Amino acid sequence: MPGEKRNGPTKQERVYEAIRERILNGSYGPGYRVVIDSLAEEFAVSALPVREAIRRLEAEGLVIYRPNAGAQVAPADPGLFDDEMAVLAVLEGYATAIAAPELGEGEIAQLTEITDKMVEAMERIDSLSFGRLNQEFHALIYEHCPNAALVGMLRDVARRLDAIRRTVFLQIPYRGSASVAEHRNLIDLIASRAPARKIEAAARDHKLQTVESFRAWRLEHESSLAGGAPR
Repeated sequence: MPGEKRNGPTKQERVYEAIRERILNGSYGPGYRVVIDSLAEEFAVSALPVREAIRRLEAEGLVIYRPNAGAQVAPADPGLFDDEMAVLAVLEGYATAIAAPELGEGEIAQLTEITDKMVEAMERIDSLSFGRLNQEFHALIYEHCPNAALVGMLRDVARRLDAIRRTVFLQIPYRGSASVAEHRNLIDLIASRAPARKIEAAARDHKLQTVESFRAWRLEHESSLAGGAPR
């Protein structure tokens, strides 16, 4: 009936979410051909919702079109990780500073609990859980950011980073202990109602440390390749 509220995801949303998850979890690796007819048959839909889903994934940078090959999972570009993380550092630093006054004792307790769980994941050598909890930590903060436009920009950058994380994160030097220490420092600053500029600097530098670690890895890796394989 006209005006009736739709229940559940559309066909296009269902296909989009499934393909996206397969790309991000590595089931569809870089270069994998995304065949419209095969997916339409698998999901028992026409080709149209599959095409629409692929267009969305292309807009996010997860899929590219190649001549005579069709849609393929995009290759991961380490240079893009560097650039996008630097942008995220600036945005998240400011978002954290203006969200801080909105965070009460309950939210600070949640941040502490998430950080404690990160320590447990680190002790189990569970990098996937550690990464998920790290994202939860920062998402909790900027969910309280009063600037909706800024939050939208943060989410856009996060979506673009999703296209890179699946391979690049495997190559970043592990920063577990340092990340936890930086989180605890940020919690202390928020809880003590430190000046906004100090909170912004701490949040920004936290992200930039990951960028610096990755840059150092790239330089070492490229130097190793230039000098040939070690004996």
